[in-house]
Amino acid sequence: MLILRLIVVLVILLLAISGGMYIVTRNPRYIYFARQTLRVAALILLVFASLYILERYVLVGWRVLL
Repeated sequence: MLILRLIVVLVILLLAISGGMYIVTRNPRYIYFARQTLRVAALILLVFASLYILERYVLVGWRVLL
């Protein structure tokens, strides 16, 4: 869970900095970078969520993990 919190904090910082840089420079590459950051963060969160569901329901339900 510590890793997830660190990822969320870093993503929020990246988005805030990218948004601020876009407001200052009006360069569209900062918006593109923010979109890429959101996509990667969503992918990472989906992977962690699927691993959590796998551990919580599938492996415990099959009594692999006791």
